[in-house]
Amino acid sequence: MKIALAQQMRDVDKKVIEEYGLPELSLMESAGRRVAREVARVADPIDRKTICVAAGSGNNGGDALTAARYLANRGARVKVFVLEGKNGRSDSLDVQIKVLRSMNVEIQMLDSDRAWERMQVQLRFADAVVDGILGTGFSGLLRPNALRLIRLINSANKPVISIDIPSGVAADTGQCGEAAVKAVCTVALGLPKVGHYICPGAALAGEIVVDDIGLPAQLLSDDIHQTLVDDALAITLLPERPRDAHKGSCGKILVVAGSRGLTGAASLASMSALKAGAGLVTLATPESLNAIFEVKLTEVMTAPITEAKAGLLGGDKALEQISELSDKADVVLIGPGLGRAKETLSLVRKLVPTIEKPLVLDADGIYAFNGKIEELKACKQIPILTPHLGELAALLGKTVEELRKDLVTTVREAAQEYRAIIVTKCETTVIAYPNGEIFISPLGNAGMATGGSGDVLSGAIAGLIKLTPFAPLAGVYLQGTAGDQALEEKSEGLVAGDILENIPRAIKKIRRLQNHA
Repeated sequence: MKIALAQQMRDVDKKVIEEYGLPELSLMESAGRRVAREVARVADPIDRKTICVAAGSGNNGGDALTAARYLANRGARVKVFVLEGKNGRSDSLDVQIKVLRSMNVEIQMLDSDRAWERMQVQLRFADAVVDGILGTGFSGLLRPNALRLIRLINSANKPVISIDIPSGVAADTGQCGEAAVKAVCTVALGLPKVGHYICPGAALAGEIVVDDIGLPAQLLSDDIHQTLVDDALAITLLPERPRDAHKGSCGKILVVAGSRGLTGAASLASMSALKAGAGLVTLATPESLNAIFEVKLTEVMTAPITEAKAGLLGGDKALEQISELSDKADVVLIGPGLGRAKETLSLVRKLVPTIEKPLVLDADGIYAFNGKIEELKACKQIPILTPHLGELAALLGKTVEELRKDLVTTVREAAQEYRAIIVTKCETTVIAYPNGEIFISPLGNAGMATGGSGDVLSGAIAGLIKLTPFAPLAGVYLQGTAGDQALEEKSEGLVAGDILENIPRAIKKIRRLQNHA
């Protein structure tokens, strides 16, 4: 499923109306019917329930009033409040007002203190609220009356169903103004929006229900370059392993990782590559730590590397040894728990441009290029970077707050400029390709906010590269699904090892989906 930016959906709506001849009121009818269905589900049984409808002056308000009609027809007590905008009401909204008044549905314009007081009273007795105030047109600062209405709705503490996106959330970024509606359910019209998946919008949207409202399918895919990582995509990501597969054909992975005090990261990444399907994994690690890994990792081969200092890699000899190992590998992963000693970072920067195999950089492998990001352009293949927001901000010379202002645009531009695939980890995962394509994964959960989760992801991606051309997407899907499965078992007490152990279950889920496709 594609994910739209606000302007892209406006362009689709315009094309449908002007070129396809589908009237605006027809689209509004489809939207209102679906919204009413979700309200009825939330407030089941809907008969004789009190539903407070908050509508703006545009077509988002028109959708809300259309929903009000369907709800009234189902026996709900509907109370409608309309917030006038500075440019007056849209023609389609006026049509819906006229219809509701003919049905004797109570409509109140929020143009006086008495009207506001009446709404406050109605909210107190409401069973649910429909938010049709702003929709996807919002960005920047809220107008005073919109801010007042949003705060009033939130203070009522009633279940809210938002139309398209919670009012006060910017559709393209997930950012909010001074306040935003907190919904239990958001009905996304046409396509989901970027702001549904990036916080704070993601934390406000509640359950996301998508309805195409009858828009032509072709228009919901053409020229839209954001895609949701979901089950439908997952079945295309991981081909069946051939009957004649052997350990050599499934991928030989070299993991350059580990330092004193950070052996867990190297272990998790190495084992994750195996769990994801790699045939052979070799861990190149400081020689003084090798005995630890030989005991800890039964299935992973180890390669002791000459140290710069006790427990730290660095120096020309280490560079030579790792280069020789990389020549024999199919994929190289650099970074988990590697440490940030000056000698280690220098080794990474010297090593990366020499590697001719697919390359994954994580954690300290990315840190090595802080302030030297231009050097990534010397990579012989397009590297895959797996930073969390803090690591990406440092790499790009920004703050996390600056990144969050427009995360998708920033990651897209960075991937294009530095010829890299960037897998950005936050409350969602944003994968950007150098051709401008963006993939967003809503998988995963707050329980995964634990040390080592990222090491499992980088290892899974590396382990999949020989098996699928979509390794970054497949790795993100497997790690996110495994994390959700771990949450079911361990709740917020899950640790990275629980995610690791669930990767085979996540693969089984893909196979089940493929068998039923």
